[in-house]
Amino acid sequence: MLIVMRKDADDNQVAGVIRAVEAKGFKARPIPGGERVSIAVLFNKGAIDPAFFHELPGVKDTIPVTRPFKLVSRETRPNATVIRVGNVRIGDGHRVIMAGPCAIESETQAMTIAEHVKRSGADMFRGGAFKPRTSPYAFQGLGEEGLKILAKVRETYGMPVVTEVMDMAHFDTVEDYADMIQIGTRNMQNFSLLRRAGESKKPVLLKRGMSATVDEWLMAAEYIMAEGNPEVVLCERGVRTFVRHSRNTLDFSAVPVVQRESHLPVIVDPSHAAGFRDQVIPLSRASAAVGAHGIMVEVHHEPENAQSDGVQSLLPEQFDVLCRQVRAIWGLISDMPQAETSS
Repeated sequence: MLIVMRKDADDNQVAGVIRAVEAKGFKARPIPGGERVSIAVLFNKGAIDPAFFHELPGVKDTIPVTRPFKLVSRETRPNATVIRVGNVRIGDGHRVIMAGPCAIESETQAMTIAEHVKRSGADMFRGGAFKPRTSPYAFQGLGEEGLKILAKVRETYGMPVVTEVMDMAHFDTVEDYADMIQIGTRNMQNFSLLRRAGESKKPVLLKRGMSATVDEWLMAAEYIMAEGNPEVVLCERGVRTFVRHSRNTLDFSAVPVVQRESHLPVIVDPSHAAGFRDQVIPLSRASAAVGAHGIMVEVHHEPENAQSDGVQSLLPEQFDVLCRQVRAIWGLISDMPQAETSS
């Protein structure tokens, strides 16, 4: 249920409704809006009689929420959410390009790539300090030393940095260094990690699980928001299918579906979907055309020597082409009448 307050409701009346909700054994989550505050009622195990709340001072209306993902749903928040990461905005008309190596290998490597992607037009820098690898013998990342390098990239080039957290043991450390915390595909349903992300004051980038439905993905975001963190960006990165010509199958249909169901921004990672360099630019163009709020791509100046995912990493000159083409497509979409671009 969503309790909608009157425009003139004051802080005391909002607090009174929150106390009334909690007295019933539920959790209340205030949702500030442009003109009025709404209060989401969470953790109820069945239908709630709205009559009790209608009588409370300051209450305008109650609205049933039919979706299991209550805070994530557009039923709760009809207007699109814009997430701020440092000086970058993501969502609604604000689109972003995140770029960098799969893994931070050295300060020289990271700074070289950062200089290239910044010059080409990247808004944010991505790079893994802790790497979840299929093989236990593969490069696992530099750990905290990699985080320190990311911090130097931010300081030098003015780009907010996003990096993945793999487990609870390193969450506090990643949180100290990163501007945005990534929950990777293998951890999309690591519920303890999601709850910890919900306690963070940093924005969270939540990747879709490699075999997850859209509803499961949105419910994972609900775990984060239910713990109090409303700053979530969703990332489509392909799902595992029967194909062999790419690593995963990029589900472009998920982008308009998410935008219809949720107010949260959604971006696309074509690098991990493709697995091959020659597919990344076409998939990036398609991501922009379908209306994604951003893309996240891997770039390496020496991909043949990369410790991780060199085969799918763009060369700097290819990334320069990608930026020009993707921003041109976004420009065309922005010029279209809204009726033509809405799902």
